Amino acid sequence: MTEVPEIHRILRDQLEDPDSSFSIGSIGAIAEFHRDADELLILDDPEQLTIATERGALKIVLTDSVVPLAYEALSRQPGRWQHGVVFCCPKPLALSHCRAMLTELGPDDGAIRTIDRDAILFDLGLSTRNFNFCIRTRDPELLTLLRRHAGRSVLAPESRAMGAIIEASPHRVAISRLGRAEVYQAIDTVKTPQGPHTHVLPALLRSGRTHSATIPVPSGTLPCLNVYPANPLFDGLGRDKPFDTSSLARFRTLLELWGAPEYCAEKARAMDAIQRGLDAGAYDCPQTRLGRTALRVALRQLCQTDADNPILDEWNSHFDSAPGESDGDRAADEPHDQRPD
Repeated sequence: MTEVPEIHRILRDQLEDPDSSFSIGSIGAIAEFHRDADELLILDDPEQLTIATERGALKIVLTDSVVPLAYEALSRQPGRWQHGVVFCCPKPLALSHCRAMLTELGPDDGAIRTIDRDAILFDLGLSTRNFNFCIRTRDPELLTLLRRHAGRSVLAPESRAMGAIIEASPHRVAISRLGRAEVYQAIDTVKTPQGPHTHVLPALLRSGRTHSATIPVPSGTLPCLNVYPANPLFDGLGRDKPFDTSSLARFRTLLELWGAPEYCAEKARAMDAIQRGLDAGAYDCPQTRLGRTALRVALRQLCQTDADNPILDEWNSHFDSAPGESDGDRAADEPHDQRPD
């Protein structure tokens, strides 16, 4: 198991890279932290794994039992792939309060910025297992309404709480065993805003899932923090960019350190077979979903790094020519973007 100081160093490096982004959440409810390269940092404490801008903030709190998992996943867009690192904790430690009703928690003593610590924190009661999704406010009118609706579900058709929250745009705060993400900028119901933002999607929440089925979270653990290092093919807004070999190499290091053994073994087997010139028809296709994903991601990466290899067309036609099981999963396609609040 990787020592916490090494995890701390890697997370510190990711915080210092504006091309990296972070999230705390589950399927249907999530808070994300992004920043621009030229954005002013109002709090920058890499040793404490804390960062803040005028639009949001992130604080990571490590524990000795943290379990990191680096993964790659297929995109629905041909030739693309996603990657990330999910930091998990054993279920007994990771389990949230799982509140199902709007609950007032009092002043937010744990707020990242001292100026926010007298504002009142409310758990929205979304029943998420791996984190608590909260809002924070000192707005008198919103406080009055929230207190009137406390003890009831904000997702009930008759509830006025969620509408009032969207209109008032209080701070949103996601709290897990490994830290908190805070979003200060306004909720946008039309499009996903740039920078820190949140999503609450009741239809997806009903699944009760903490993560995409394409991410092999270790048994007995729950995901508590997600990190998305710079992708070689597109930026944080999903826009294409020239292929960046250095981003691929940096993530490969994380995959070697924290990747699922089955995934890494199949990816290495596929790349070796292609580099040896093996005919695609002679290759034993993996029998598991994870193995097939590894094979297809390997092909997509080789199309970038070894585009002149004459057998790649045959391999792509054989193994990656049609939409597959992982392509239809929204969380596999854009794991840290689940559409607007």
